Amino acid sequence: MITAGDMAIRATSSTQANATPLRERILLVVLYVTVLASSVAVIEPSPHDALMGILAITCVVAGVRFQRMLVLPLLLLLVWNVAGMMALINVVSEEKTIQYTATSVYLAVAALMFATLFGQNTMPRLATMSAAYVLTATLVSLASIVGYFHLFPGAYERFTMEGRALGGFKDPNVFGPFLIWPALILLERMVACHFRLLDVMTVGTILFGLLLSFSRGAWLHFAVSCTVMLALALLTAPTQRARLRILALSAIGTVTLAALLAILLSFDSIGTMFQNRAQIFQSYDIGGQGSRFQLQELALVDVLTFPIGMGPFEFARVHGLQQQHNVYLQSFIVYGWFGGMAYVLLLLATLFVGFRAAIVRSPWQPYIVVAFATFVGEVVEGFVIDTDHWRHFFLMLGMIWGLAAATSNHMHGKEYRRLSR
Repeated sequence: MITAGDMAIRATSSTQANATPLRERILLVVLYVTVLASSVAVIEPSPHDALMGILAITCVVAGVRFQRMLVLPLLLLLVWNVAGMMALINVVSEEKTIQYTATSVYLAVAALMFATLFGQNTMPRLATMSAAYVLTATLVSLASIVGYFHLFPGAYERFTMEGRALGGFKDPNVFGPFLIWPALILLERMVACHFRLLDVMTVGTILFGLLLSFSRGAWLHFAVSCTVMLALALLTAPTQRARLRILALSAIGTVTLAALLAILLSFDSIGTMFQNRAQIFQSYDIGGQGSRFQLQELALVDVLTFPIGMGPFEFARVHGLQQQHNVYLQSFIVYGWFGGMAYVLLLLATLFVGFRAAIVRSPWQPYIVVAFATFVGEVVEGFVIDTDHWRHFFLMLGMIWGLAAATSNHMHGKEYRRLSR
């Protein structure tokens, strides 16, 4: 299996060999800064959102082209948002409903922009994005560790909430999943290529931040995504020796992580919180009025009652309770039947094209494998939390479609060269 590290080296060499146009170099710089700022999400709009506007302008200037394969996600995202606007009509005067709908439109555009970005000049752009994402995940994890252990005055109040790390986010349940793609891209390189001390230290820091988020959904997400990544790594490994390496290092890594987790849980501040959070069902899952499952039962009734949707936040307002903690119910409640079906079809189509591209040998295969594995975990996590406004979710969505388009072009190019001989 071709590793991310090898591809980054080849991309760098290729970029140096061919003088990169100034507008492409500017695009790479803007992309790097935009992704680097993605871990700062305590305010809305965030600095990352402002930089996305600059990135969009830079894409136009750099001549980024829309790939034909992206017509399907464009149509599904369009239906999803038009349905949301129709449902908005009944609640347009309510607080933050317009902002909610505008965020959905913005994230759809962001996903398509990332898809067009990665559909061409793929390796340099992927290497740039990956470097920025790993760095920002490391920095925000370090900030969370500093805050959790009170290493600086005011750090605990700034980087934690109710004893859980949240980094630069407003919710630990969003912070945890944000760390999974960068952790997996490093783990993939370690099991498929080679160990480097810097990679070990970096992934250890990121996984420690993931642990301190104490998010059951994020832990489940990581377990599912890591399993999918390793399965695909085995499936696509070029030789039996490579498969044996992956199996051996995966076993060693699992034992090492288990040992480190046992050591960390011996600290009272971590062990007590872990015991409280690691239970399969919390009191707010299976309790009475306002529990997670009771909310989902109400949501199912409302899905059947409101075919055009209730609009943003209307479920919580009508019932005087929280949201239902299920993105699939959310998609039907907020966006109506058409919007909900478009959202589900978008996820299914993304899983299909992602898997198909992941098993094809290409220079960017490690990236699509990790993106697909991360996306599968987020699809699973969507059954217990609302993910429809997670910025990194739409980054994964766009990355998968962009790399699928690049893979299609790559294969057609090979076929053309074969026929022309």
